[in-house]
Amino acid sequence: MEHGAEGTSTVGGLLEAFHVHLSKTELAELSVLLFVFTYAMILLEKFFHRTIAALIGASLVLVIGVITPEKAWESIDQNTILLLFGMMNIVTVMGKSGFFHLVAAKAVKLTKGSPTRVLWIFSLLTAFFSAFLDNVTTVLFMAPVMINIAERLKLNPIPYLIAIVLASNTGGTATLIGDPPNIIIGSIAGKTFNDFLKEVAPYAVLAFIIGLAVMHFMMAKGGFLKAQATEEELKEILSGKVDEKLLDRKLMKKSVTVFLITIVLFIVGHNLGLEPGVIALLMATVLALISGLSPAWILEKVEWTTLIFFMGLFMVVGALEVNGVFEIAAKWLIDAIGNNIHEGILLVGFVSALISGFVDNIPFTMSMAYVLKDMEMQMGPVMDPLWWALSLGACLGGNLTIIGASANIVTADIAERNGYKIDFFRFMKYGTPVALVTVVVAILLFYVEHAVLGGL
Repeated sequence: MEHGAEGTSTVGGLLEAFHVHLSKTELAELSVLLFVFTYAMILLEKFFHRTIAALIGASLVLVIGVITPEKAWESIDQNTILLLFGMMNIVTVMGKSGFFHLVAAKAVKLTKGSPTRVLWIFSLLTAFFSAFLDNVTTVLFMAPVMINIAERLKLNPIPYLIAIVLASNTGGTATLIGDPPNIIIGSIAGKTFNDFLKEVAPYAVLAFIIGLAVMHFMMAKGGFLKAQATEEELKEILSGKVDEKLLDRKLMKKSVTVFLITIVLFIVGHNLGLEPGVIALLMATVLALISGLSPAWILEKVEWTTLIFFMGLFMVVGALEVNGVFEIAAKWLIDAIGNNIHEGILLVGFVSALISGFVDNIPFTMSMAYVLKDMEMQMGPVMDPLWWALSLGACLGGNLTIIGASANIVTADIAERNGYKIDFFRFMKYGTPVALVTVVVAILLFYVEHAVLGGL
């Protein structure tokens, strides 16, 4: 960053070309303005595809000069991009083998064709998987299966897809490895897997049950839980027969084996110093090598619009981070909390949920975690509850909007590729009520435990 007059700065682009020197505060305000502009374009999906909106936002922060190209590149969460890219390749090959057709046929028999059972069983499975895998991997696996089942039963897949992504975000809240904010908190605060199971998991489980009940109510009210297939069609569906022409069992064995090895590596990778994105890239390459499929064909199936959307959005959010917006928000929170830890639970929890619903929760959690770490050095372990409030808010808040969590966007793009449009407001119709109820219940109960019951 080049410095102009005292208290002012430029970072390149048009600001530097026209010798405009803005203060740090003005750069922060301009970053917020550009983010709001980008967000507005994402909302206007009728006129702008969200990927184009993100690219316009990224281009503007670079052209105007509120962030340098180097800093913009650094702001892209490369672990997320590599994870998405790698798992998209693995799931593509699994799909080619007919694996999802086979799983869907078996799952339909398990649910006996009941839409209610489909909702509850698959939401439970998704939440369970998300507690031990990253949310993106879970929905990349579950979404194609859900679409297949819904189409077999002649159901509208959209509300079911939204239900599993909401379950994924809620289930991931329960453990250290389930959601990126928890991994960040665990690393900076020195919290263990068992710490999360004890302090966060009970509230995450309760939030999941309540959130699923709310989703059930909304889907029932909308008529989405009524069986659509006739008795004869259902009998044929429940026979579990799958066209062998759709199955390549040799390729299926290879792809499923690679997938399972990938999952095991995700679980042990943290102890080996391997990021999930690196593991996904390695295993995707191994599968491409042994699959016998054309690399060009596999790469054509990658959801590039999703990857580019995230890269653009990371740059826009990176401008907020570089120019101290998250730092300002975090310090404001600390000033508001003072020495009142109980009030801090409410502030950290609800503000984290609100911010995480509208921006990527990774840079916010990182900024807030370092502020809490400094606070911990001054106050000691008495402020421990604020770590858990941050976890609950940052993770559960991801259900507020379609861009609140990576899994939301990935699921929407899988749906769109299969002919089903989940736009911003369609997602909010289900996601926002679930997020509001789960966040309020989890944070308030956590507050009651520590403020009223003394943490017992």
